[in-house]
Amino acid sequence: MKAIPIFLAGLLAAQPVLAEQTAPADHPRPVVSVLAQTRAELPSGYIGTVAARIVSDLGFPLAGTLAERPVEIGDVVARGDLIARLDPEELEADLRSAEAGVIVARAQLRSAQDAVERARKLLERGVGAKTRLEDAERALVAAQARMDQAIATRNRASDLLNLATLRAPQDGVVTAVLVEPGAAVSAGQPVVSLAGTGEREIVIDVTEQDAASIASDAEFVARLVVNPEIETVATLDRIDPVAAQTTRTRRVHLRLREPDPAFRLGALVQVSARARDEGRIILPRTAVLETADGAAVWVVDRSDDRVHLTPVTIAASGDDFVVIETGLAPGAEVVTKGIHSLKDGQIVGPSYRK
Repeated sequence: MKAIPIFLAGLLAAQPVLAEQTAPADHPRPVVSVLAQTRAELPSGYIGTVAARIVSDLGFPLAGTLAERPVEIGDVVARGDLIARLDPEELEADLRSAEAGVIVARAQLRSAQDAVERARKLLERGVGAKTRLEDAERALVAAQARMDQAIATRNRASDLLNLATLRAPQDGVVTAVLVEPGAAVSAGQPVVSLAGTGEREIVIDVTEQDAASIASDAEFVARLVVNPEIETVATLDRIDPVAAQTTRTRRVHLRLREPDPAFRLGALVQVSARARDEGRIILPRTAVLETADGAAVWVVDRSDDRVHLTPVTIAASGDDFVVIETGLAPGAEVVTKGIHSLKDGQIVGPSYRK
């Protein structure tokens, strides 16, 4: 009977040793991370096109029949040159009618003025009634109003006749003809498209990440594809706020600074950004943790393999990326997956870089 307790006591004493030997080792979890790197310029190889900064669809503000259109696609026109003209027959008839109305109204006004003068003289001589003078003055006011109306009608008819002639609002190149002579056009319907030659720009399509990395004061070097020795400097003008539905790219507009005449409309150019001392850090959106104090990321300190929650300031963001303005140094290792299950100071394993 005494041997049983001694046996049980031996088992209990050996249990911690067995548990220690059979317990699984605590391996730190691996992480998916990226190294924060600055993007100071556009990647090389972007091809753009020289385009007009102002492209206008020209039309008439009134309806009519297109009588002539002396320009064709590719024609170079100067400001004030004739682009198209509507059939003026009906408008000229309206103008003649309005001019006749002015003549009639002028005669009626002169007659009313004479009537007032006669009535006033008769009243001064004591042979006319005051009411007769008052009636003549009222008739004069009505005649003056008809005169003003007739002049306004004539001016409107003259303006409409002038609007039937379409002239170039600026120096440019005709890029499209949309209506042929003899066709009926409605008010506002485009007749031709005119690309202004005064101000030119370069348009390129870039990814959303590249668009976010472009600083507002960025400068670029543009070289002609047919002759790379011809180059010029361009500055960022604007970036379209909405990405293209099919390609998900953003259109960047670069303003040419004193362009060479060889940079003609439609010419292909290769664009690269000038090197800058500073850059912008871009991270996947999945790396950013929204906290009560703002945005933050998990930074891995490889001196002790621990993660630390680091506040950051976001300058811009897209569908799947963010641009970091402050709070993160280049070269820092940032966790991009599983950020909601980490704790500050937690030891992590090796990194699977993306």
